[in-house]
Amino acid sequence: MSIREVSAASLSQAVYALFLKACVVPCRDVLDALEHARQQESGPAAEVLRQLAENAKIAEETRLPSCQDTGMAIVYLDIGRDVHITGNVTEAVNDGVRRAYRDGYFRKSVLSALDRVNTGDNTPAILHERIVEGDRIHIWAMPKGFGSENMSAVGMLKPSDGVEGVCNFIVECARKAGPNPCPPVVLGVGIGGSFEYAAYLAKRALLREVGSKNRDARLAELETVLRERINALGYGPMGLGGRNYCLAVHIDEYPTHLASLPVAVSFCCHALRHADCEI
Repeated sequence: MSIREVSAASLSQAVYALFLKACVVPCRDVLDALEHARQQESGPAAEVLRQLAENAKIAEETRLPSCQDTGMAIVYLDIGRDVHITGNVTEAVNDGVRRAYRDGYFRKSVLSALDRVNTGDNTPAILHERIVEGDRIHIWAMPKGFGSENMSAVGMLKPSDGVEGVCNFIVECARKAGPNPCPPVVLGVGIGGSFEYAAYLAKRALLREVGSKNRDARLAELETVLRERINALGYGPMGLGGRNYCLAVHIDEYPTHLASLPVAVSFCCHALRHADCEI
């Protein structure tokens, strides 16, 4: 098969368009989940969910962010092995992010970790690349707010902790988080791999359609059990009490070393923002 060339400029333009969209256009699956949750609530909890849906609608109509925290730019690239990108991939991604946050008038929240000096353009982005079959590039853009990100955690459990220990760790993360991640939340969970790979799995799991069923029957059952246990904490929307603190739990699993049982939990608030395309 011949190699297909894709210019860095094309990649940059795609990233640019995705972040302009993701920061202001709510995902339909998230809106559907919010509406389903609203139908199960009453009183203040139902009103909170109604206002969240209304806010998301206004954001799309006015092309303004539904939340002032337009996050740190997370970019996933699935690059076909028969694609050659002519140019610097990292620079192209950062250029797209830079221009999107400038032209969209989105808050620029990225700064040096220790000195706390703002970079001025919301770069650098967090970039994850993997090689897949084909001659296309699939791009996901996720503007990740850090009110929920700060509640995320990785636990290096003992193998003897087993499934029960994994579940207890995840539920305890939710209990500690309380209202801080602006619930209702979606939880991405990574189980297995290594310290850093479990976190990667957890964050990427947030890209899955809210309400979709896990293709692994074991994990699908575990997701249901965890959501029920977490919602039983009674925190509800925005921590005001109710039945719907957690809209969904998305789990991904990977083999791990016999001496460990890594578990990562990635929180995302009700503004679960992402967009994707293929070039």
